[in-house]
Amino acid sequence: MIRLEVKKRLHGTSGDFVLEVKLEVKEGDFLVVFGPSGSGKTTLLRMIAGLEKPDEGYIEVKGKVWFDSQKGINLPPQKRDVGFVFQDYALFPNMSVFENIAFGMKRKDKDKIMELLRMAGMEHLAHRNPTSLSGGQKQRVALLRALAREPSILLLDEPLSALDYQMAQVLREEIKNFHKNYGITTIMVSHNKEDAFKLANQVVYLLEGKVLAKGTPKEVLFSRKSSPKFSLSAILLEKTYTDVVCVLTLAIGSELVQVVVDKDTADDLSVGDTVLVSTKAFVPIVRKIHSPHLKT
Repeated sequence: MIRLEVKKRLHGTSGDFVLEVKLEVKEGDFLVVFGPSGSGKTTLLRMIAGLEKPDEGYIEVKGKVWFDSQKGINLPPQKRDVGFVFQDYALFPNMSVFENIAFGMKRKDKDKIMELLRMAGMEHLAHRNPTSLSGGQKQRVALLRALAREPSILLLDEPLSALDYQMAQVLREEIKNFHKNYGITTIMVSHNKEDAFKLANQVVYLLEGKVLAKGTPKEVLFSRKSSPKFSLSAILLEKTYTDVVCVLTLAIGSELVQVVVDKDTADDLSVGDTVLVSTKAFVPIVRKIHSPHLKT
C-alpha cells in the first residue's frame, strides 16, 4: 500500500547525518516509528506529507507515485491524501471545534462531524473555541479533523508527548479504537515505547537516521538493538549514606524511587546527574550518563 525509499541529509545535535529509510506498509497497518529525539522521525512524516523534500528516493501510495527524484515527480501537499496530526495541534483559533473538524473535508458532512464528536465524547463542545479547551481536548480535535478527511494515510507526530501520563493513557486507547473502527493506515512517530507496544502491529526503530530494527512490537522492542536490558533514565535528587552503602533518591518521569548502591558508586555521582538505572540478575546498577556540573 505504501512503498518508500528516501534519503535526506539532516543536522543533529551530534553533527550531520543522513536519514535513510526504506519501508513497505500494508493497508490498514498501524506503524510506529520510535527512537530518541533527533533521529529523523518527524522529518520522515513530513516527507511523506510533502512538507519536506527528500534529497533522493521515491514515495508510492496505493500505486500512485507521490515523489520520485529520478523522474522529477513531487506532488504538493494538497494533492497527497493524508491526514496529519501535528505536535502543536495546529488548530485554528478563530474557528469553533465543529469548524476546525469540518476544515479540509472533501465533502462537508454535518452528521459525520457529530458522529466523530460523539465517539470522542465531545459533542457538547462543538461550538466552543479551541483556545478554551484543555490539552487533551485539543489533541482530540486535531485527531478528529484528520480523520474527517477520510485520508489514505493518517500521520501522527508525537500526539501524546505534551500530555500528562493519565491523559496520555486515555488518548492512547481512543487512538486505538479509532484505528480499529476506521481501519486507516496509520504511521505514528514517538519516543515512547509504550505507544509502540500498545498501538502498533509493526514497529520501526530509528536511530540517527538509520533503521536498526523493524518487525512486530515484541520483535523490535525486546531486541538487543532497541532494548539491550531493563534500563531507565533518571535524575539524582539526593544521596543518603549509611555505614556501608548509600541510598539514592531518583526521579524517573513523574515517579520517585530509591536505589541502594555501594559507596564507591555513590561517590562518583552528584545531585542533578542524569543516570541510567539497569539490572543484572535483579541487582540494580546505576551509571552516570550526564552531569550538569561538567563543562562541555
